[in-house]
Amino acid sequence: MVGKLPEEKTITLLSHLGELRRRLIISLIAVAVTTSASFCLIYYKVVDVFGFLISRAEGIDLIYTELTGMISAYCKVSVMCGVMLALPIIIYEIVMFIRPALLPREKRYLYSLLPGVMLSFAAGVAFGFYVLLPPAMKFLITFGADVALPMITVGNYVSIVTRLLFAIGLCFELPLLCYFLTKIGVVTPDKLAKYRKIAIVVAFILGAIITPTFDPINQSMVALPLIVLYEVGIILSKVAMSSKKATYPEEVGSEV
Repeated sequence: MVGKLPEEKTITLLSHLGELRRRLIISLIAVAVTTSASFCLIYYKVVDVFGFLISRAEGIDLIYTELTGMISAYCKVSVMCGVMLALPIIIYEIVMFIRPALLPREKRYLYSLLPGVMLSFAAGVAFGFYVLLPPAMKFLITFGADVALPMITVGNYVSIVTRLLFAIGLCFELPLLCYFLTKIGVVTPDKLAKYRKIAIVVAFILGAIITPTFDPINQSMVALPLIVLYEVGIILSKVAMSSKKATYPEEVGSEV
């Protein structure tokens, strides 16, 4: 078979870059629209997102110390809501971009996992909000309270909460990622199990990065669920491998 000429490779690369640019523009437009809509809904209190977020900060009164403090806080919350609302479109654009590189059955695997991707992200956000935030906020507010009076700005609070919830939502995608990568032959259950110790170390590093506190208790509250998610990913990887053995035994033999 004759290889592609340099001109053909250049055209192919340019077409891929053009497609990537188009997908990015669509995603950015979707985020801009949903962010604008979120700002209006939040500002006119159609949806009390601020009240929902601030409910985790019990016992304190949030303040702002700059003229643009509240506007900045509203914008941060609106962007977070906009990204979450636009997530189905963003995921769709990512799928459409990588679709040409996948085999027909790999496309079916990907399509079947899309609802699970949304549910996993929502589960991660719920876990972060209801399980992780209360003890983290309590530790931060009470630490050193006998030395100084805590006066938390609304911008600082919103930044910490939105970053934490978004990061935890992404981390909850790990099991589905392991399942899909096993389905397309990138990883195997044995490889995932082999790197378990490294995954544990990475989980605690991520726990230190994601949590807004420096105490080991709150870091462990992030790291331990990540380790559990990794173990669930190994189980799902085994399920994916078993189904591949039954359907495509010759491919499984070459991967092991």
